[in-house]
Amino acid sequence: MSESARPPSRESPAGRSRGGSPLPRGARLCLDYLPAGDAPRLRDLLDGGPWRDDLKRRVQHYGWRYDYRARKITHALRLGPLPLWLTPLASTIGDLPEFERVPDQVIVNEYCPEQGISAHVDCEPCFGPAIASLSLGGAVEMVFRHRQSDKSASLVLPPLSLLVLTGEARYDWTHEIPARRSDTIDGMRLPRTPRVSLTFRTAIREP
Repeated sequence: MSESARPPSRESPAGRSRGGSPLPRGARLCLDYLPAGDAPRLRDLLDGGPWRDDLKRRVQHYGWRYDYRARKITHALRLGPLPLWLTPLASTIGDLPEFERVPDQVIVNEYCPEQGISAHVDCEPCFGPAIASLSLGGAVEMVFRHRQSDKSASLVLPPLSLLVLTGEARYDWTHEIPARRSDTIDGMRLPRTPRVSLTFRTAIREP
C-alpha cells in the first residue's frame, strides 16, 4: 500500500451510532482510512488469494489460521509471516494507539449481498485487546449488542473505512452483520453489493 500517500482519516462524527446513541466505548470508525487508489490493487491481490470454503462465506487466513470449530489457534495453525503486500497496511494499523504491536493475523471475509456474520465477540483467549476491520466494496450496517443488557447500537461501515474495537467494544459487546439483501442508509433502502473485509488481530500464542 502506498503509505506515503495515505491521507489523514476522518472519524465517525462524535462517535455516535446511526440512531444518535453513543457507540460502545472503545469503538472507533476511521473514514477513508485506505486511499481510494490502493483499493483496486488490494482487491486484485485478494481475488487471487487462497480462498477457503469452511463457512457459508469464503474466507482467507494469513499469519495464523483460526479453527472455527474448536474456537482456538495453536502452533500447528501457524501459517508464517504476513505476505509482503499486507505488511505495510498491518504496520500502519499497528501504529494506531489501540494496538500494542503490529497485527500478525489477518482474516479476509467475502460477503455476497445476502450474507452476514452472526453476533459474536472475537475469541478472547486467541487474540489481543484490539481488532481492526477494513471494509472494501459495498457499505453495510453493523449491529452491536451489549452482552449483559438490552442495549444496542448500529453503524454503517462505508467502503475504505477502518473500524477499531478495544476495551468495552471488544469484550462487552457482540457485533454482527445481519444476513439480508439491503440496508437503510441515509434514509434510503439500498440493495447490498459484494463486500470484502480484512480483520487485523494480534495472536496470543500458546506457551
